[in-house]
Amino acid sequence: MIKRIAEKNVAAMAEQFPAVLLLGPRQCGKTTLAKGVLDGIYFDLEKPSDYEMFAVDSELVLGRFDESLILDEAQELPSLFSVLRSVIDEDRKQNGRFYLLGSVNPALIRQVSESLAGRVGMVELTPFLYSETASLELAECWLRGGYPEVAFESVVDRRTRWLEQYIQALVQRDLAGYGLKTSPQEMRRFLGMLAHVHGGLLNASELGRSLSVTYHTVGSHLDILEGHFLIRRLQPWHSNMGKRLVKSPKLYVRDCGVLHYLLGIRTERDLLQSPWRGASWEGFLIEQIIALEQLFYTGSQFWFYRTQAGAEIDLVVERGGERIGFEFKCGASVSRGDASGLKAGIDDGVVSRGYIIYAGKRSYPIAENIEALPAELLLSQYQNMTAKTQRKDKVI
Repeated sequence: MIKRIAEKNVAAMAEQFPAVLLLGPRQCGKTTLAKGVLDGIYFDLEKPSDYEMFAVDSELVLGRFDESLILDEAQELPSLFSVLRSVIDEDRKQNGRFYLLGSVNPALIRQVSESLAGRVGMVELTPFLYSETASLELAECWLRGGYPEVAFESVVDRRTRWLEQYIQALVQRDLAGYGLKTSPQEMRRFLGMLAHVHGGLLNASELGRSLSVTYHTVGSHLDILEGHFLIRRLQPWHSNMGKRLVKSPKLYVRDCGVLHYLLGIRTERDLLQSPWRGASWEGFLIEQIIALEQLFYTGSQFWFYRTQAGAEIDLVVERGGERIGFEFKCGASVSRGDASGLKAGIDDGVVSRGYIIYAGKRSYPIAENIEALPAELLLSQYQNMTAKTQRKDKVI
């Protein structure tokens, strides 16, 4: 089993809280991690026999086990959460008693907020990160995405077949169960439309016209897709700095393998020739950085910065009292002109330092408080590379 960085976060939460909630998309490796690392009795609440056991009398069943319990797909039994609260409150000092696994963020977060506030620690598990896949080249991770079934699959047809079935199961089973007033076929079409605007500013009205629905309906669809970890709406940085700033979020398909499937990109050559190559590279690195930041630091927030005049920073990481800017370039070299957005952000006080992440092999200062970093180096040594130190070499 491949070791996941999130294991240490799960262990830390289990030391501090009676319950640990492990969130993430379907098929990202939650069950594998739980069975391989956690010490407890495993139940799958999508399995009829396990579901019935807890549905009939949850309090009785929970009270019969002295060992820790691992409850997979916990959102399938909402009534369980209030019972867990009462069981936990009988002995609040006993931590790491319950591990709850789930793949639907809004339902679980709402249930946890209502019943288990202060009693549960949350950890998000993503598909594999580059730093977790030592046997793969960066280009392979970028092309295939992080889902375990495709990340290590070298046969193109097998990857495509798995992703096709994954998307089909999502639109016909998972998404259809959330009150969507659209057919699975229309939702599949909607996903394809989102892939084609990946990395761009969200225009819900335009998407609505293409689907013949209102922008309110588009917003509801996006809420559900975001809750299933399929998309990300990256919000713009706002302040009272006096400049006119873009107010619409940017939209990304979170897993680049899913994105490439929706765009018809199958091979590395397809990707290099694709007009979406730059946007794909940007989205790939944004997801990797956000995941690593959340695993290594607590409370970080994420934005992008763009003024109406055109100054832009692809990703702003707010870590404590500091903001760090990231620009992404899908090329083997970096020029001083590539730092213009970061320079503007530093001058405006939006960020204190910045990095241009590119596909080359050498790291070097490119301007004051701005450094060019190879993507491979950043993702494999994220904490070291983004520590609050600056190189003193002569800039180019």
